[in-house]
Amino acid sequence: MTTAEKAELIINDIKNEEDRNPVRIFKNIAKKDYISIHGPEHHILDGACLLMAYKNAGGNIDIDEALNKLMAEGLRMPGAMCGLWGVCGAITSMGAALSIIDETGPLSTDGTWGKHMEFTSSAVAELGEINGPRCCKRDAMIAFKNAIKFVNENYHVTLEQEPMKCEYSGLNAQCIKERCPFHENEN
Repeated sequence: MTTAEKAELIINDIKNEEDRNPVRIFKNIAKKDYISIHGPEHHILDGACLLMAYKNAGGNIDIDEALNKLMAEGLRMPGAMCGLWGVCGAITSMGAALSIIDETGPLSTDGTWGKHMEFTSSAVAELGEINGPRCCKRDAMIAFKNAIKFVNENYHVTLEQEPMKCEYSGLNAQCIKERCPFHENEN
């Protein structure tokens, strides 16, 4: 299945989610058989979860238009960009979602351009401290943690948050175990 085909399934399935917690939405969709443990579908999935939670929390957004824009942006992001470009696709997906919410573009002067840069740089710095190898699920959790904080501080909605715990360690051959802030000790 191509990334574009997975993206279409993500967008269709995510519209059925009613939660205000983007992590719970993520976990619901990540269980689907078309979502790999790692892969560029996260460049669509992660930001789409944020957009859907924002809408469900009362955010004023045309969700169909927003999800279509997010899908288009996510499909432009290549796989393995974390290692090859030095920036994580989960974080850029959520940065794209914020830009869609605020209608931010490269010439924006209303302050959103800078705030989005602050969000992405904070999340990327946190990933940098943990170090690699990549884990699309861990990286998504870091991005969600930072994005939920950003949304709750900057918009008139409240996204729900809960302690995040990894449910994917056994599926990830490169799991960093105790170095991961979401790793559950299996003992």
